Amino acid sequence: MPPFEVLLASDFTARSDRALDRAMQLVDEKHGTLIIAHILEKGARVDEEDVISRLRGDLPERAANAELVVRAGSAPKTLAAIVAERGSDLIVTGVARYNSIGDYFLGTAVDHIIRNAERPVLIVRRRAVAPYRRLVVATDLSDCSRAALLAAADLFPEVAITLIHAFHVPYEGWIKSDDVKADIRAEAQEELDAFLAGLDPAFRAKLEVRLVEGETGTVVVQELGRTDADLLVLGTHGRSGFAHATIGSQAEGLLPAVNVDVLMVRECK
Repeated sequence: MPPFEVLLASDFTARSDRALDRAMQLVDEKHGTLIIAHILEKGARVDEEDVISRLRGDLPERAANAELVVRAGSAPKTLAAIVAERGSDLIVTGVARYNSIGDYFLGTAVDHIIRNAERPVLIVRRRAVAPYRRLVVATDLSDCSRAALLAAADLFPEVAITLIHAFHVPYEGWIKSDDVKADIRAEAQEELDAFLAGLDPAFRAKLEVRLVEGETGTVVVQELGRTDADLLVLGTHGRSGFAHATIGSQAEGLLPAVNVDVLMVRECK
């Protein structure tokens, strides 16, 4: 069996250090290999060996054995091509820029990778001071979110997982009957139970499962705080763009609001 391969997309700026640290931590944890992809400006005429030599000089000693892949071209398309060629087990990337502690911009290249890569994409925000301790997986009970849950469990088999499903009471301001609200919760619970029934019983028994009333983004942020989780897991169909993660239209606003790393798993047909 080939070693676990982590592919890090890096521009070798200071903002990429967090993603590099996390990638190295995962490689050490899984006794895997690290590939670092760096894209030069389209049309650039440079000596590839010279570029690789200079970039390697910027790497910490722990990453001395990493394989460097340097190409010129459109960053989104070139990165996607490298990912497809390598078939890496996990793609790791940082954010395009930090504006403040609570604000960051993913950038076109990261968006393109998420929409096209058939492997999970880990977006690193925080410093890798320790391995992940707890994951929060947001589910809309779709096959896509099931795939995200199982992929996360496979990547991090020893990490505790909280599975959350947020349900909404329509026209809540008009509905005064507690019985009606109870019926809506019961229906949501039934749907969640059906989702869980499709999982392996031993795996299901290890999950902390939460059914919470509220808007998805608010519930996710609250659960991240309650559990002190350091990784959020989301599924995406990948066909309609990054903002259309399967947890709904909340995703575009949700991701900048959470101060943890995010694992995006595309549903592959």
